[in-house]
Amino acid sequence: MFFYVLIVMIGVVCGPLMRQVQAADRPNVIIVITDDQGYGDIAAHGNPIIKTPNMDRLHAQSVRLTDFHVDPTCAPTRSSVMSGRFSTRTGIWHTIMGRSLMNTKELTVAETFKAAGYRTGMFGKWHLGDNYPMRPQDQGFDHVVWHHGGGVTQGPDYWGNDYFDDTYEVDGKYHKFEGYCTDVWFGEALSYIKANRDKPFFVYLATNAPHGPYLVADKYADPYRKQGLTDTMARFYGMITNVDDNLGVFMQRLDDWQLAENTILIFMTDNGTAAGMRGNKTWRGFNAGMKGNKGSVFDGGHRVPFFIRWPAGGLIGGRDDNVLAAHIDVLPTLVDLAGIKKPDGPPLDGVSLAKRLLDPSMPMPDRQLVLHQQRVHTPIKWRNSLVFTERWRLVNKDQLYDIEADPGQNKDLAGQYPEVVKKLQGRFDKFWDSLQPVYNDYSRIGLGSDAQNPTTLMSHDWLVEDYKYSPWNQARVAEGLVGSGPWAVNVEREGEYEIALDRWPLYIDKPIGAKHAKLAIGDKTVDADVDPSAASAIFRLHLTPGPAMMQSWLTGEDDKVRGAYFVRVRRLP
Repeated sequence: MFFYVLIVMIGVVCGPLMRQVQAADRPNVIIVITDDQGYGDIAAHGNPIIKTPNMDRLHAQSVRLTDFHVDPTCAPTRSSVMSGRFSTRTGIWHTIMGRSLMNTKELTVAETFKAAGYRTGMFGKWHLGDNYPMRPQDQGFDHVVWHHGGGVTQGPDYWGNDYFDDTYEVDGKYHKFEGYCTDVWFGEALSYIKANRDKPFFVYLATNAPHGPYLVADKYADPYRKQGLTDTMARFYGMITNVDDNLGVFMQRLDDWQLAENTILIFMTDNGTAAGMRGNKTWRGFNAGMKGNKGSVFDGGHRVPFFIRWPAGGLIGGRDDNVLAAHIDVLPTLVDLAGIKKPDGPPLDGVSLAKRLLDPSMPMPDRQLVLHQQRVHTPIKWRNSLVFTERWRLVNKDQLYDIEADPGQNKDLAGQYPEVVKKLQGRFDKFWDSLQPVYNDYSRIGLGSDAQNPTTLMSHDWLVEDYKYSPWNQARVAEGLVGSGPWAVNVEREGEYEIALDRWPLYIDKPIGAKHAKLAIGDKTVDADVDPSAASAIFRLHLTPGPAMMQSWLTGEDDKVRGAYFVRVRRLP
């Protein structure tokens, strides 16, 4: 009898932990991250207009981190999710201008799971570098289906894409798809899961929706137009409802294939709402009482949904947890939940929330987290900055808000709590000082590697000082923005190289429209007259290995000088 009672007691006390160990032997892991969808853009969070029944269902089945934070914009958040480190530390503090390229010294969550024997797939938006060695296939993913740049229709994206029947890259080659972009990402992810369901897999499913331009079928936008919403908001909400439809099919397939039970499924977003507050008198929008939206260091810019469901591990039941957490915690948390070993890599900024998720009574240490929204060539101290704890938000160095008493951040208490201000300022000082080595470093595009030869560089990644000189999107290229900037590159192998300067992507088949071309790479400079009707200006150079800056200039028939928006580099046999 004593033996029976002992066994029962062990089961009661250790049951959840045993379930964790057994399930974590080989759980699948899926991260679904949407683009520009805010905390208030989900019906389950109190939005009375938007229709998100499947997000609501996942919300009801998950542990919800209600005080979860990311960076206020796209690429920085994604670098932190991938690395478990503050985004600036990875080399990213912008979404363009060569500062959205992740340092290849980072150890990604994909590399971590791949080292543990997982199959790894990535679908949708990457936004951490379009060239070797920063592409998703260079950063731990076995199979990738993705668009270039920070969004469909941006400069590095395949020209002619408009969200419908687009051309995306599949494992290094372009492939034309049928259907809406979000449908493609979910469909390709399901095909990958189906083919690998007998093996453990890690899937990163990152939709570009509902990022602008706000393009979606009328059947999704019309129901919101009929309720009197602005056209922009109707399309934005329609894109989210389309994501929701896909999420519903996705979760049903996991059930059908008996994968849901032992799959860690995370749903999150990359920053605050982009268009969810662009309303009118009929419907202004819903932001869950928060101030700010995408790009803001007030809570509406960075507090986002985070649902995590893992039935076999006990992460079920629709439970809220208000523990302070952030994107930097995703990697260490997944490592612990899955019971895998993290390879050696740079020190993490995030902490594991695994024990807290499994046992909500588990205390967590007080934390002082930091973020800043720079969007400049070189970061400026205190620019769009935030230091935050469970209670306090120190905004832009000298504004202090008690988020528990004042969730709308309407009353500045800095004058009443100078000691809190000083303490949090000290935290930012340490954060800033720790990042100093990064500010003058560059994430360099590889030239001449066997992994990508030839490679095409695009002006989205020019290292320019001012946003107005960055031809980061197709519209600026089409209008012929005047200016030029360098790319930070690394010549991987010595040899003869052919470098072609282009005004347009080669597949567009338009003339260069320039009468003179000039190229500089490292200490080499070459120039030549050009036939304006030619497609390209082509140079041949002998390059030696090592880091360099590469820049181009095209003198047009109008005598204006522009950089080549596209440069193709090929190491010759």
